[in-house]
Amino acid sequence: MFINLSDVLSEHHKPIDEVVSVEMTEFQSSLGSMPILEKGPVHIIVKHVKQRELTIEGQCKLVLEIPCDRCLEPVAVEFDLKFTKNIDLDDDQTDELDEKNYIDGYNLDVDKLLYNEMLVGWPMKILCSEDCKGICNTCGQNLNKGTCNCEDTSLDPRMSVIRDVFKNFKEV
Repeated sequence: MFINLSDVLSEHHKPIDEVVSVEMTEFQSSLGSMPILEKGPVHIIVKHVKQRELTIEGQCKLVLEIPCDRCLEPVAVEFDLKFTKNIDLDDDQTDELDEKNYIDGYNLDVDKLLYNEMLVGWPMKILCSEDCKGICNTCGQNLNKGTCNCEDTSLDPRMSVIRDVFKNFKEV
């Protein structure tokens, strides 16, 4: 969804206060494609500060389906986005971390703005539950749904002698 900024940047500096819908249906990243399960309307307020400087305020709620970091089961993660951006359109300095890619001429791309805000607010770890056991390193069995018959090779190889002692005295 694009919002035309020409009213704010004209001589009248008329502020924009709009509620728009999110057109994005999935979130694409290096981790893959994650569907957007729920998307609320985006409330955007654009105000003129001085010359070609703007303040963009917005808020929106989105729910993405993201795989658990341990077992890869899908998890619904809610993003409650509230942001304020101060933009200087005359600032031609572009560095590697320039995040003004959501303004193209006199148009504000709301989906790109929300994409940037989701990247900033991305959780450090996504778990389906606090006690998620993950998957087996050998066979890929989801250990939350059952156990596997793989030998536990994650122990320190220097402890193999002690492991053999316990195997010999193991009850049948």
